[in-house]
Amino acid sequence: MTISCKFCGSIAIMKDGVRGGVQYYLCKACHRKFAGNNALPGMRFPPDQIATAVSLFYEGLSLEAIRRQMNEIYSVMPSDSTIYEWIVRFSKLAVERAGKYRVRTGDIWGADETVLDVAGGRTKSNSDNTIWFWDVIDDSTRFLLGSHLSWMRTTRDAEALFMQAMKHASRPPKFIITDKLNAYISGIENVFGANAKHIQSQGFTTETHNNTIERLHGTIKQRTKVMRGMKSRATAKVVMDGWLIHYNFFRPHESVHGKTPAEVAGIHLPFDSWKTLIATQV
Repeated sequence: MTISCKFCGSIAIMKDGVRGGVQYYLCKACHRKFAGNNALPGMRFPPDQIATAVSLFYEGLSLEAIRRQMNEIYSVMPSDSTIYEWIVRFSKLAVERAGKYRVRTGDIWGADETVLDVAGGRTKSNSDNTIWFWDVIDDSTRFLLGSHLSWMRTTRDAEALFMQAMKHASRPPKFIITDKLNAYISGIENVFGANAKHIQSQGFTTETHNNTIERLHGTIKQRTKVMRGMKSRATAKVVMDGWLIHYNFFRPHESVHGKTPAEVAGIHLPFDSWKTLIATQV
């Protein structure tokens, strides 16, 4: 099989030694080096391996556990920093490629907020290392319509959350279920006026509850616990945006009969997994 340069496509190449069991080449045309495998240009690892690492991360594995799985499956052990770079790079790409879309939403939304651990510190209310993660979910499709990160929990933050959700929703909801936080009451009124009625959740054992999103936040807390603290607010946003893509587009849910929320909502992207997304970069 003829090997061509991954950067310029030239077949004028020469061997440039073996590193880590992989043959490397030097292109005589563009003078760049590349691995003789199906790795992405400028990277040592092929798309399927990178996709496995990113997917395992969003399914809840720690970086160290991902390294062990990579060694068991592929006999490779990328560093923690390498895996982390993949997560950040391809989460950003996923959000960018997802672009603008409209969700066929139902009448009921649920909104909630949960605290995230930042910079490895122990979270304390209103301390510098406390970031609140807000999100809103459509009850009929289980699609996460929007998210918001904030240092505090104010009416303005609730407004920002609902404005973000409306960018993707086909229409306003008739009812929004939240917890007892007062910011939601004014936030809903300011964004939706009389078009949406606020309903306060009464807990899991009552008919008026917010169980769907509260269960979701249990999953998120497990995710952030495994991460042992996010490094910054910017990092938190990238990772949580990536997690929403994973949740909405790649992860089937029993509550919607084994489909993804995106499938139920009638949204189709040009990629359906981390692997097909990453492969577009080859």
